[in-house]
Amino acid sequence: MTIFIIASILVLIAIGIFSFFQFAPQIGGKPVGERAVRMKNSPHYRNGIFYNQVATNMDMPAGIMAKTVWKMLTEGKSNEPASPIHNLKFNAETFLQFDDAEVVVTWFGHSAVLIKIEGKVFLVDPVFGERASMFSFLGPKPFNYLHPLLLEDLPPIDAIILSHDHYDHLGYRTISALKGKVDKFYMPLGVGAHLEKWGIDSARIFELDWHDSIRYNDKITLTSTPCRHFSGRGFKRFQTLWCSWIVRGQKQTLFFGADSGYYNGFKAIGDQYGPFDLVLLESGAYNENWADIHMMPEDTVQASLDLKGKVLLPIHWGKFNLALHHWKEPIIRLTNAAAAKGVEVITPSVGESVILNRHMPKERWWEAEG
Repeated sequence: MTIFIIASILVLIAIGIFSFFQFAPQIGGKPVGERAVRMKNSPHYRNGIFYNQVATNMDMPAGIMAKTVWKMLTEGKSNEPASPIHNLKFNAETFLQFDDAEVVVTWFGHSAVLIKIEGKVFLVDPVFGERASMFSFLGPKPFNYLHPLLLEDLPPIDAIILSHDHYDHLGYRTISALKGKVDKFYMPLGVGAHLEKWGIDSARIFELDWHDSIRYNDKITLTSTPCRHFSGRGFKRFQTLWCSWIVRGQKQTLFFGADSGYYNGFKAIGDQYGPFDLVLLESGAYNENWADIHMMPEDTVQASLDLKGKVLLPIHWGKFNLALHHWKEPIIRLTNAAAAKGVEVITPSVGESVILNRHMPKERWWEAEG
């Protein structure tokens, strides 16, 4: 009887886990139909998955994985600020009043960025007020800010741009709250299946392969470019594509690097599409055990040079505890490396608006934080 009870409990647990991954809305959807056909026709898709341009090591021995998780759980106090970060309170009215001829960029921590170019407003990789996890009660939660970042404080948004489907870049609750307020959504191949499951009409979803370009209007062009990373919201990886983005106006061009390990693809993009007036590149959540998919800060500086970027804005830090390093380490290492190589870096506070070539903040605000 005891064996029967244990077996029954195990079966129920298995059914529960299966049901969660099948029906939990935050997991997203699976590409089918025309979307799946487009994926299969991509030159970067074969044997049922997408591939990076260069060999990318995704393997981590179980022992190292267990040790890393244990350290994050038991030794990670310095990985998060000891007190709320003194960020700037975002003002949508002020943001919209900037001249349409200017490029304005506001960083909301990690990779969430608001871009105003040619008078249009784009929100990139938004995750507001939710954990970087499939669970609402478990997983990395946002750092505390003196002025909380609230969706209702955002201005009207013309389009959302997504780099890939990981939970720290694509927030289910964030997208659900914004889906009725945004006209268009741009993303790499396959990611649209998640948004359709969340109630967004396919006519508003635009999926691009690497090197595809699309005209937003007669002044703005969006181009999907490669990066060295992966995708996945469940147990399976590589089921949707990942990408970086070029946002090109009539006079200025921006590069949003998303997540990527360092590789020669940055130079190829710089040679083909550069120079860039501003490059936004990740600097955070790195570790030598996963260097193929997340750059070290010194690599970020080199990538900026490869891209022919005029100015570097470091992102992918300051919001989530996703690695073993101190939360300030990424920006300290990056600014030191940039100074050594003569790369101009701007360091806005969370919520502060950069006005390209006019307001280019370089204060070392993190030094005063706990």
